[in-house]
Amino acid sequence: MSASTLLPAGTPAPDFELPSTPDQRVSLASLRGQPVILAFYPADWSPVCGDQMALYNQVLPEFQRAGAQLLGISVDGAWCHAAFAEQRKLHFPLLADFEPKGEVARRYGVYRDADGISERALFVIDAQGRIAWSHLSPLGINPGADGILDALDKLSAASGDRA
Repeated sequence: MSASTLLPAGTPAPDFELPSTPDQRVSLASLRGQPVILAFYPADWSPVCGDQMALYNQVLPEFQRAGAQLLGISVDGAWCHAAFAEQRKLHFPLLADFEPKGEVARRYGVYRDADGISERALFVIDAQGRIAWSHLSPLGINPGADGILDALDKLSAASGDRA
């Protein structure tokens, strides 16, 4: 898969509804009106993914100050996410793109057919549901939070200009 398949900034964000727990679901449409951060990652329990999600947990107050909702998304099931989130003490939803496997990752252009997992990809979606920023990172590299924070700052500045 090449980076050119990643949905670019300016594209309407494809809506979805995925399990956040075995008995609860989250839809992107329900979050309209605030920025949303989508953090696609290959798998719970892998070292880089664990470090990346732990970092986002630490930075969560900064995301929240920007009014943004963070959603982690992988092809793992809701029960696996529940155990991973509990062990890592994560305070944001992990969504299960489990069945049909990788359907949401495919819509965002970040599913790795050969591997059966999603890319390590980030999207910041504005309050109107458009992709404001997207980034594809190599699987073995934690992309950090700077790009997300920069994108949220730009959204905040843009909305301040309109007020």
